[in-house]
Amino acid sequence: MAKEPLLLARYIRDIPDWPKKGILFRDITPLLGDPQAFPAAVDALCAPFRGAGVQYVAGVEARGFIFGAAVAAQLHAGFVPIRKKGKLPWQTESASYDLEYGTDSIEMHRDAVPRGAKVLLVDDLLATGGTMQAACRLMEKVGAEVVGLAFVIELTDLHGRDRLVPHKIHTLISY
Repeated sequence: MAKEPLLLARYIRDIPDWPKKGILFRDITPLLGDPQAFPAAVDALCAPFRGAGVQYVAGVEARGFIFGAAVAAQLHAGFVPIRKKGKLPWQTESASYDLEYGTDSIEMHRDAVPRGAKVLLVDDLLATGGTMQAACRLMEKVGAEVVGLAFVIELTDLHGRDRLVPHKIHTLISY
């Protein structure tokens, strides 16, 4: 008899008005803390990219580190942290992205990924797509090939997916 699939959305906690009034925060910590849900989420993030020749998985700070490192381990790939500006100790490449009021930047080490390497980018949440769009630009700067983007949650009303064309996008839970 086949095992019933785990409904991962059951492990996402809604927190209204956080971090400010009018925002419904999707909290992944119950999913991370569950010994069946977390591995199931990692398996599901990996599924469409098994056999795709992924050599590196890049995770976007901070929750993307959690999922990205686990995905890298399962895909037998290296892990690359993409951090906020000024957090990495070596020579970096950076890319900026727009915020509601201003801009921010993310960085990665210049030598983290060799030219031509196949990279999967992972984060916990796809909202407006700005951060992941900047992460894709970083990979292009160093000459890597982005084979796909994987997210635990997608907030479809924010249309972040539209900013990430033509990349293959895989999400586990949509709201």
